[in-house]
Amino acid sequence: MRCLRAACLVLLLAGGHQVMAQGTTALESTLNQVTLWVKQNLQMAESQFSIAPLDSRIRVQACDRPLTVDLPFASRETVRVRCQSDAPWQMYLRLVLTTPAATAAQPKSSEAAPPSPRKVVVANQLLRRGTTVGADQLQEVDHSGIGLDPQAAASIKDIENGEMVRDIAAGTPLRSHDVRRATLVKQGQSVVLTVALSSGLSITARVDALQDGKMGDQVRLKNPESGRLISGIVTGPNAVRAQQQ
Repeated sequence: MRCLRAACLVLLLAGGHQVMAQGTTALESTLNQVTLWVKQNLQMAESQFSIAPLDSRIRVQACDRPLTVDLPFASRETVRVRCQSDAPWQMYLRLVLTTPAATAAQPKSSEAAPPSPRKVVVANQLLRRGTTVGADQLQEVDHSGIGLDPQAAASIKDIENGEMVRDIAAGTPLRSHDVRRATLVKQGQSVVLTVALSSGLSITARVDALQDGKMGDQVRLKNPESGRLISGIVTGPNAVRAQQQ
């Protein structure tokens, strides 16, 4: 039988433990949903795995929607948990597989299995706190896994267009909580609106933003020539996509 433990569960957004219905905390609700997902998708009996106790400093926010759980990498060592609400966040569970038979044969051994190599995202230049990170400032590299923070991001898409919350030196692996959602469209600015056509082509136009917006937000826009009010979805710095009708 194989048993797995989850370690280093980290939340991207700050927030205290929120109490839910019937005394269930946000943390308990999250772990319950992850446990159910592991049982159903990894085909593990509950007696075959456990989730390691979390650092007391970790704070988990409640999610008003069912959590999305998946395996973001090729291996089963890391499980990603996402809350896709109006205040989205994501966190990672580091899964460690062990063999009970081997443990019984060597009960005094505390040596852990060596970490597996994987890709990580590193800065290719100094990233200053408060700046918005572009894909050209990042690169994906192979890492041995030794000494690597379990929360190290593996995809540039998880980091780009985020706002740095601390200075990061060049060559340093970035963690998911090193960035937060950045304001990519600001009220009063001129932004590029892309409109997809049924032919598969698209056209662009300059419009004025009537409100701030982060990645994926719906924002109100105004055509400065016609005065027409429209809405769009933020897709990047000063860029929006026309909302499908």
